[in-house]
Amino acid sequence: MSVIGIDFGNESCYVAAARSGGIETLANDYSLRATPSAVAFDGKKRIIGVAAKNQQVTNMKNTVGGFKRLLGRKFNDPHVQHELTSIPARVEARPDGSIGFKVNYLEEDQHFSPEQLTAMLFTKLKETSAAAMQTQVNDCVIACPIFFTNAERRALLDAAQIAGLNVLRLLNETTATALAYGFYKNDLFEEKPKNVIFIDFGHSALQVSACSFTKSKLKMLASTWDQIGGRDFDLAMAEYFSKEFQERYKINAKTNARATLRLLTEIEKLKKQMSANSTKLPLNIECFWEDIDVSSSMQRSQMEELCAPVLQRVEQTFKRLLAESKLQLDDIHSVEIVGGSSRIPSVKQLIEQVFNKPASTTLNQDEAVSRGAALQCAIMSPAVRVREFGVTDIQNYAVKVLWDSEGTAGPGEIEIFPQFHASPFSRLLTINRKGPFNVSIVYGQQIPYPDQTIGVWKVKDVKPNERGEGQEVKLKVRINNNGIVLISSATLVEKKEAEEAAAAAAAAEQAASEEKLGEQAGGASNLGENADGQQEGSDKKKKAGKATELPLEVSRTRVQPRGSEQLHTAGGPK
Repeated sequence: MSVIGIDFGNESCYVAAARSGGIETLANDYSLRATPSAVAFDGKKRIIGVAAKNQQVTNMKNTVGGFKRLLGRKFNDPHVQHELTSIPARVEARPDGSIGFKVNYLEEDQHFSPEQLTAMLFTKLKETSAAAMQTQVNDCVIACPIFFTNAERRALLDAAQIAGLNVLRLLNETTATALAYGFYKNDLFEEKPKNVIFIDFGHSALQVSACSFTKSKLKMLASTWDQIGGRDFDLAMAEYFSKEFQERYKINAKTNARATLRLLTEIEKLKKQMSANSTKLPLNIECFWEDIDVSSSMQRSQMEELCAPVLQRVEQTFKRLLAESKLQLDDIHSVEIVGGSSRIPSVKQLIEQVFNKPASTTLNQDEAVSRGAALQCAIMSPAVRVREFGVTDIQNYAVKVLWDSEGTAGPGEIEIFPQFHASPFSRLLTINRKGPFNVSIVYGQQIPYPDQTIGVWKVKDVKPNERGEGQEVKLKVRINNNGIVLISSATLVEKKEAEEAAAAAAAAEQAASEEKLGEQAGGASNLGENADGQQEGSDKKKKAGKATELPLEVSRTRVQPRGSEQLHTAGGPK
């Protein structure tokens, strides 16, 4: 029995395992630690990982990659349309509006969703992990980007469920990095917090976070992100070389997917060489197009000039974190970098300019996220004994609750969780109602997803008391361990019982005054209830006399029917 942490990247995946000697990054069947996020189909064979990547040039139409960014989305989503420009595989809209990758498998055309392809990849990771450790894999923690919305997180959980993985938690990648850093530096932390900036600059995303460390605890303060990464540098350089080849060789590489793929592969190698060399470096591709050999060269300064718009967005993301975390430069202890693109010298220069501190490379830049996820899994799993280390994560987006009007009272609205609120966390929202009503949970700010609505719940069996007056309905709104926001329970409190418990409720409100939100339209009040940043079920339930549990029905939500049973529970926390 073993526990693993999975870093599921847009380009490649890493798996780490908790063992008696510590955390170990596992090698795959090619003795490599990085497994490409690619799935290929060839006749009756399904090829995953390194083998799929190796035969991409010869089997382009049946080799699929880059599906992480399509999880939980519809085909007509503008974000999906942008992503499809860099995916050579055939992609079609399904009758329900979802995404279908069209491949030839088992000698017939088939369509696979991003969730199914992710499940195939997870199955492969599970098998290679079990082979490496020579034991069955039970529990895992999967790292996901901080900017993933409810729908994307649910789709990721669906994929893990198909693969037979028991996911203890979806952990934000920035938090996993912070845990990998802080767990082994615990002796250096004191009661006075140490603030560390973590920069994760990968293949397709930049995530920057601020974290505060004290003895045996970490608390995430704020995070910013932008959907730019190493591939944006590659595309800018590819545009330059394509124009040059058109002028010199009368070749338009953009019209041929295979030529474009070969060019991007060589550019990636060139970019890596530029990180260590500032001299002019050659680019040579044999038989690039119709037996024509092409050659060119580039210096690091040229690359930086071509990628100036990308570097400008990187700098803006750094500055936005300083503003949102409210940290002064003197408050920052160090700046830690992870991710392949953080090796680019111009990115390191920007870090020093903005944060006034050199980029520190304490962590393994490729494996830090998977190691942090494995540590979190070891802390949570009963199968492994490890010292306690408190992790308080954050909800990256503000969340609002809206409810129907009733009688003379208009519809109500309240911001239940502000941006960067602690997670996991639950709050009780009390609404005075006479009959059944609908409650919507929406994001309170712009998100990278076309639909702001998280879900709509119908609260049933609400009725007035004997005097025909409205009764208190208590809704438990929760951010669970996976960063998913939902209504976990609804209870009806009889009026007389509420009056008897008024004194106790007043005392409780005073004790949690910092978590109290004021009276809102529709007669709503709400009391914060902290889950101590630990497992979702660790919060305590305050009871005010006898309460009747009300059934909840999800009347509209963005998630797929599969896995929807996880969306709501009529009962309280476990």
